[in-house]
Amino acid sequence: MTISVCSARTILARFIKRSLVLAAGVALAFQLPAQDLASLVKVYRETPSVARRTQLEQLAASHRNDQTGALAQFALGVTSIEQKDYPRAIQTLKTAAAGLPKLEDYVLYYLALARIEANSGDGVPEELVRFGALPGASPLAHKAVLLRAKASLAAKNAAESIRILRERYAGLPQPDADFMMATAYAAISDYTNAAGYYQRVYFRYPDTEQAAQAAAALSSLRGAMGSEYPPATPAQMLERGDRWLTVRDYARARQEFTSIIPQLAGLERDQARVRVGVAQYLDGDVRAALRYFESLDLARSEAEAERLHYVAECHRKLDDHDAMLVTVSRLGRDYPESQWRLKSLVSAANSFLLRNRADVYEPLYKAVYEKFPSDAVAPYCHWKVAWSAYIQRRDDADELLREHVSRYPTDVKSSAAMYFLGRLSEARKDFRAARAYFTKIAELYPNYYYAMLARQRLAEAKLVAATPSEKVVEFLNGIAFGERRAPVEREPSASTRLRTERARLLTTAGFDDWAESELRFGARNDGQPHLLAMELARTSPSAYQSLRYMKSLVPDYLTTPIDEMPRHFWKLLFPLPYEKDLVRNAKLQNLDPYVVAGLIRQESEFNPAAVSRKSALGLTQIMPATGRQIARRNGVRRFRNSMLFQPATNLKLGSHYLRAMLNEWNGKWEETLASYNAGKARVSEWVTWNSFQEPAEFVETIPFTETREYVQSVLRNAAIYRRLYGTSAAALPSTDGPERNSDTKPRRADKRKRPRAVS
Repeated sequence: MTISVCSARTILARFIKRSLVLAAGVALAFQLPAQDLASLVKVYRETPSVARRTQLEQLAASHRNDQTGALAQFALGVTSIEQKDYPRAIQTLKTAAAGLPKLEDYVLYYLALARIEANSGDGVPEELVRFGALPGASPLAHKAVLLRAKASLAAKNAAESIRILRERYAGLPQPDADFMMATAYAAISDYTNAAGYYQRVYFRYPDTEQAAQAAAALSSLRGAMGSEYPPATPAQMLERGDRWLTVRDYARARQEFTSIIPQLAGLERDQARVRVGVAQYLDGDVRAALRYFESLDLARSEAEAERLHYVAECHRKLDDHDAMLVTVSRLGRDYPESQWRLKSLVSAANSFLLRNRADVYEPLYKAVYEKFPSDAVAPYCHWKVAWSAYIQRRDDADELLREHVSRYPTDVKSSAAMYFLGRLSEARKDFRAARAYFTKIAELYPNYYYAMLARQRLAEAKLVAATPSEKVVEFLNGIAFGERRAPVEREPSASTRLRTERARLLTTAGFDDWAESELRFGARNDGQPHLLAMELARTSPSAYQSLRYMKSLVPDYLTTPIDEMPRHFWKLLFPLPYEKDLVRNAKLQNLDPYVVAGLIRQESEFNPAAVSRKSALGLTQIMPATGRQIARRNGVRRFRNSMLFQPATNLKLGSHYLRAMLNEWNGKWEETLASYNAGKARVSEWVTWNSFQEPAEFVETIPFTETREYVQSVLRNAAIYRRLYGTSAAALPSTDGPERNSDTKPRRADKRKRPRAVS
């Protein structure tokens, strides 16, 4: 075969070109800056390859004497563990250790893990011994305990493994700790304790992988122990079925309860029989469940009380309210102190609340807080009675509202009770008393709905001129509202700084999830939650994710006065991405842009790809059918549901929809927002229930908790947005860091479910 000179030159040219490209790639790998380490690690973990590992190794080599190189070695070690290449993991982690003193616990833990998995050495690796002597708290501490126990077990020192687990048992992750404890007891032939711990796993955590392994181990122990095998307790058998109910696997729950009935007697047997029907009821087959419950003939016991409760629930679901009340009355006669009676009272009262039957629901709610005064639901029930008295303009309203503040000072409705006490005082022209009530609300609940209303009342001329009533001030000062929130420290503590530095190192190394865990751990333990939340939000790629981080780490942010924190803190909690499109569309529809922003924060948290459980889409959560109708009216051709995930389109259609709804309610925002959440038909009924003297009375009368809180939250949000982004924003403290208020790239659809409207 002969090759022409021309062909040879072509082949040589191609070879040289490929060599140059390869050389350039190698050179590029050596020159990668530190900030690219994270992306290299993430890509390598997702799709490992020799070439990508080589890139990481070259980056580590080019930064041999600095922190970036140590982080690269650490990442190489962790990824080697993930790929089960334990000898290489040990080598790279040992190299990383000296350069990462602030991540010593992470290096020690994963080095120990690699040694144990590689079976290199007997007993507990020295790294775990050193881990236990570290001065600071570590998010890996509990995992390290399990690892020490595992190492002792592998070294045939099961007794030491048990000692280690017992020493820190309370905080260990389950069912891992119980499963390891069972394994350790089995290793020293203590089969009784082994069976006990395997049973804990099997019955308490049936939906886990360990439960299946525990079942196999129990089967072997049963055969080996014979008559000495400890039988499961009735409580354990019921617990397993209850767990299936908790995880909503009703078919398995029903099967579980049916299978254990022959093994039980007395109360537990009757409880299992009842819960067969409970599984059927929760699975939606209400009529069949009712027939089953009515077929049961049980002895007088808590099982019978439970059966009666679910009989009442079936009647409620089937809209047979008379039969429901008969059953609730029977519970009161036969089981006056049972928790099942309590549940039935609340459920029945709520069902009549939805029908505006105060004559029926008031006695039911009253029975709850009088008979069960210490139960968590007592404040809710007392408030419903107090509010009913107020909205009916009864003479006992003032007394009941004051009683609510006195009895339940930490209840969320205390602010509502004080607000309407203030309004009653205004009606009596006792402006000094009103001023005292409104001032207290603004002081205790600075960013809540009723604080917003209280500040509006305090701006009225008659209240401005009044001095607070000494009698009301004395009354309020005598109530234990809870410890006053201390001013928030803006400067980071040493622990907060360390957590932040550690999280940033983990982020640089490509372990974003570990960085998040580090900051969450710090917020729960030794750090300042508000500052750690801001750090976590800072690294987020989107405004909506930042908002979620802030809300989860600083859940009580509404009790913080706005001027106690920098503006950036509040803008993370009340972001305004897509601001230009939002404001433009709001103005085109003559809408308050701050109310629109407040609505979006409540609907989607500014996630452009949000999907509700009812399939509402995008920022303003528009149903596809509604979006199609609005699009047609606005000349949008070839409408597709996916267009609702486009912020500009969603804001345009959502603003148009909101304007149309506001027109239907003659500009009344409270009714409009309630309709947006619960539907116009329901709101049209609710507005007929009373002669409301102010919008807040209508809002408080809304029987759906979700809808009532939704309206209050949107209006509260709007007030905060107005303060942050309006003319008064200049009065707020300046931000401590860069602000991000744009989010141009839609993210993955949010599959979370919006809460169901319940009373």
